[in-house]
Amino acid sequence: MITCLVLVAVSCIKENKIEKEIAKINIDINVERFDQLFAKIEVNELPKLRTAYPFMFSETIKDSFWIVKKEDTLQRMLNTAVDKTFSNFDVTEAEIESLFNHLKYYFEGFNPPRVITTTSDVDYRNKVIVTDTIAIIALDNYLGSNHEFYANIPKFITANLKKEQLVVDLAEAYAKKYIYLSQNKTLLDEMIYFGKQLYFKDLMVPFKTEAQRIGYTQEELHWANANESYIWRYFVERELLFSTDSKLPNRFINPAPFTKFYLEEIDSNSPGRLGQYIGWKIVRAYVEQNDVSLNEMLITSAEEIFNKTKYKPKK
Repeated sequence: MITCLVLVAVSCIKENKIEKEIAKINIDINVERFDQLFAKIEVNELPKLRTAYPFMFSETIKDSFWIVKKEDTLQRMLNTAVDKTFSNFDVTEAEIESLFNHLKYYFEGFNPPRVITTTSDVDYRNKVIVTDTIAIIALDNYLGSNHEFYANIPKFITANLKKEQLVVDLAEAYAKKYIYLSQNKTLLDEMIYFGKQLYFKDLMVPFKTEAQRIGYTQEELHWANANESYIWRYFVERELLFSTDSKLPNRFINPAPFTKFYLEEIDSNSPGRLGQYIGWKIVRAYVEQNDVSLNEMLITSAEEIFNKTKYKPKK
């Protein structure tokens, strides 16, 4: 017990030292509110806006379309809702800057992109798009879980359509850029891939809670922690880890209202994506037990991570 406490203390000291080094990087960004610029644009100024933001306009669509869209009732409602929710962008901007500081610390070649906000007719499948030079964030996907615009969207999705999750989604978009993506064949492949994403967020947005990083409520995370041993035993006893059954990702990996164990007393209480949760635990254990850098872990195969990890779930 004493040894465990010492290890935890040493880990905390190391993390605090790293965070102090990261804070010194002090990246400063200027968020470009394209959503507001578009909402206020006059007809004769549209060509200038096109020139400044060519990637926000399709070359095959005429200016007349954008003028009509600007005056569309739904577009006006979106603009009003976004302005209300993001009347003050300071906190969100500070979180993005902190994310970029962490990215710069762990990836020296990272250069802060232009950060551009827009609206997307609530295209929640594409909330954030990043390239090497720009990061586009559709703010109408972060209006709050119970916003009227989300009435026809499943609640397990709207649960994370709130401004607190914006920087988490941005971190995830960068995780996808840095993680080596092999052809996922087994359930374990899927679990480790998403486990890498979640561990990446552990390091890049440590100022967010664990629940926010995985997109759970505190109650859902508590359920997962309390049942970690059972979940793992279920995977092992049914020999699911190395299965290539194409139905397994929908049961254990993909967004869903609950995880499909096909056990009535369990399913109704469980959160979705518990395969991701266990993958997160395995990746954490791998990093703790092996002398590897973040970059090395991100390109290590799922099988090697699994084989070099003595993962023991809480009982």
